[in-house]
Amino acid sequence: MNRSRLALTAAFAALAAALAGGCGDPGGLRGAGATPSAQGPTHLWPDLPAPSAPAEDYGAIESVRVKGVRVPGGDLRKVDPADVVRADFEQNPGTYDTADSVYEQTVERLDDCAEKDSGARGRCPVLKAYYRDLTGDGKDDLIVGVSTPDDNLDIRVYAEQEGRLTQIMEMSDAVLGVELAGRALIIRAVSSLPGYEYHTVWSWDAHQKTMLPTRDEIVRSTHARRPKTPRPAPAESGAR
Repeated sequence: MNRSRLALTAAFAALAAALAGGCGDPGGLRGAGATPSAQGPTHLWPDLPAPSAPAEDYGAIESVRVKGVRVPGGDLRKVDPADVVRADFEQNPGTYDTADSVYEQTVERLDDCAEKDSGARGRCPVLKAYYRDLTGDGKDDLIVGVSTPDDNLDIRVYAEQEGRLTQIMEMSDAVLGVELAGRALIIRAVSSLPGYEYHTVWSWDAHQKTMLPTRDEIVRSTHARRPKTPRPAPAESGAR
């Protein structure tokens, strides 16, 4: 008998002695009931032809250069977030069409951010900015939310890359909450199903050089909901 078998035999002997000395337990093995048979994955419709075109997706699929905003020393904390958002909205409508009234109203409200009058500046739709290294390059990226007239929240993320200000994420939805977890951005949004909400995890993709929705699921909601707002239609591929 080899050493491993000897050790195993000794372990079983010790266990049996412990059980025998227990509170009147006679010891011995007991059945745990019937064990369900293991089932491997079943491939449905294995002869389906390959799709001719990818499905439409929402959100950014590529990074976008934002021109006209200087980043001193490559530090995004030294840039006014409202200036970044205003330049980006004018150059990159994102999920909105430039002829859309919501887009036009948002751009008009962004102009209030530059006003010195406190009343006008109070109408600025840019929320508090947050900073976190989402790309893993050791530099903080800029996370901005813009409240739009359609009761949605437009979320955009910016990085400084090789001396250039770059938008690496853009999405708009009826947002319930946003969380930062490590280098991921988790967005909770209203679902059309009563009692449920969307959870979308956005993560940096080094190959695509942008933030991608790496996980999207519908879960039971345990929080108070905002009024239901339909999710915006996906932007056309040529919108950027």
